[in-house]
Amino acid sequence: MYNQKLALLVAGFWGISMAIPSCKPKNETNVISSGAAEKTYVAPGKYDEFYNFVSGGFNGQVSVYGLPSGRLLKIVPVFSVFPENGYGYSEETKAMLNTSHGFVPWDDQHHLELSQKDGSPDGRWLFANANNTPRVARISLTTFKTEEILELPNSAGNHSSPFCTENTEYIVAGTRFSVPVGDNQDVPINSYKKNFHGTVSFIKVDSVSGRLSLAFQLLLPGVNFDLSHAGKGASRDWFFFSCYNTEQAHTLLEVNASQRDKDFIMAVNWRKAEEYVRDHKGTASKAPYIHNIYNEKTQTAQTTTENQVMVLDPAQLKDFVYFIPCPKSPHGCDVDPSGEYIVGSGKLAALIPVFSFTKIQKAIGDRQFDGEYGGIPVIRYEAALYGEVQKPGLGPLHTEFDGKGNAYTSFFVSSEVVKWNIKDLKVIDRKPTFYSVGHLCIPGGDSKHPYGKYLIAYNKITKDRYLPTGPELAQSAQLYDISGDKMEMILDFPTVGEPHYAQALPADLISKNSVKYYKIEENDNPYSSKGEKQAKVVREGNKVHVYITAIRSHFVPDNIEGVRVGDEVYFHVTNLEQDWDIPHGFAVKGAANAEILIMPGETCTLKWTPTEPGVFPIYCTDFCSALHQEMQGYVRVSKAGSNTPLIFSTNLADSAVVKN
Repeated sequence: MYNQKLALLVAGFWGISMAIPSCKPKNETNVISSGAAEKTYVAPGKYDEFYNFVSGGFNGQVSVYGLPSGRLLKIVPVFSVFPENGYGYSEETKAMLNTSHGFVPWDDQHHLELSQKDGSPDGRWLFANANNTPRVARISLTTFKTEEILELPNSAGNHSSPFCTENTEYIVAGTRFSVPVGDNQDVPINSYKKNFHGTVSFIKVDSVSGRLSLAFQLLLPGVNFDLSHAGKGASRDWFFFSCYNTEQAHTLLEVNASQRDKDFIMAVNWRKAEEYVRDHKGTASKAPYIHNIYNEKTQTAQTTTENQVMVLDPAQLKDFVYFIPCPKSPHGCDVDPSGEYIVGSGKLAALIPVFSFTKIQKAIGDRQFDGEYGGIPVIRYEAALYGEVQKPGLGPLHTEFDGKGNAYTSFFVSSEVVKWNIKDLKVIDRKPTFYSVGHLCIPGGDSKHPYGKYLIAYNKITKDRYLPTGPELAQSAQLYDISGDKMEMILDFPTVGEPHYAQALPADLISKNSVKYYKIEENDNPYSSKGEKQAKVVREGNKVHVYITAIRSHFVPDNIEGVRVGDEVYFHVTNLEQDWDIPHGFAVKGAANAEILIMPGETCTLKWTPTEPGVFPIYCTDFCSALHQEMQGYVRVSKAGSNTPLIFSTNLADSAVVKN
């Protein structure tokens, strides 16, 4: 009977969420004022004030927008193949998508985090999580390229990730799905409470190179970890994670994981964990996982396999992990700029609890515990609580801060953003979103020093906001001016993929360091041709290596004969340009993969295996000059076993014959 009542309650609660998006607020036509265009207008030739990095969700990539214009500047390929530039298709980048499960060309990219120095974004790197096949990535913000992807063992559903400590000592990755961990993972699903565990990975970040390494993991009870944030200031040595499904249900979680009045915020003293690792208090666990690194000098990715990770068990080491009760099914877990206040956002809660770091420390010191959960001490709710924001809205999800003492929380069910004061916990303002807002972003809003000028709401449903495009509509971002006492919506623009989380920072932290081209003399790709005289064709058995150069507006060579059906042909294309924004593309008819897009000074390789004889065009796919259409050539393919000589040229007078 209890479960039936609960099912009706949950169904009714979410029924409201389904009904709200179809109802237009009475004042919808006046939501954006006539002066809003002036606030978002960026004149032709002028730059946006902020970069906005937005997760791509189910498309596996990262989108980059300018603010306040909302202009899409770039899609950065990370966890999914990207035919537009050949990421995951070119021989140099295929290794980036290797995992212990083999080549995985897609993932579900939920959250982003900018590297920090002294608690503020420093513009060096952007970290991204992969939710499906657990991985984390590091993206260079000088090149906007993915430079590293690290797989996570003992993990499933890498969700509370990849948030970083105050000086980017670590990024973390918490499991969304608890799973069996250890030598025997073939166990009945209904043995969940006995055999399933969650884990949290702490990934060390090299302060100079950014290189990632899996430092240690925490073995935790079988709950679901949702989101996390590091402490700041006095709380800098701590990390906080939201947890749900403390019921440890394994079926129909919609009902069975919503029975308890409170789940948990987990507090981890990562400095203490470091000490335990140094003192060899952990256990070395065998677990194969893959590490992919893109070398900027050789312009090639390489894969290595790691086989071991250090695991700490907080149930045995009692004094560095604690649970704090939090109503109810918390999603957001956000720390204010001072580091004193930790905000939990329960998806099914009718209030917002705010916890005090000072009170948490006192509760630990005074042992104000309500027993244990999975061997981990549970701090009494009232002992950790600073206060509660009463009746803020329905379905709180995520909170960011403006640096002026205010917090802003997204409400999925009531489709609104609510502004409230951190000290007195009073609601100051609320504005509708269109519709069902998930995460939100304030530039620097999860850091020690928010910039506080804009807020961007990322909405799951758009209904009538844009021209219809069949059953699925673009998801949306909505920009609010928060510089005054009241929020004002000033822009509405569609997004790529499904945005979950985003980060933004002033443009000049990145733009001044942006790479414009690669110096050709520093190109250490073993297949590069640093001038047209180095272009050549080499046969090695059934492999044909074509060393080809591209410059406005021709290839060298552009005529190749003597390739045979079944040969593996590798086009190693070097872009000889030494000018900003002059990439060249390369494609060949019948290629079963993609084109490649080669940046100035870079070398990329496209593999092609012809399946029939004939003459096949090659051409540049990126419009590069007035004579772009003339930038083409031909490859003659003869039948397998033929004696057609291997010849290459750019004009017939310069033909070169290769001895087979």
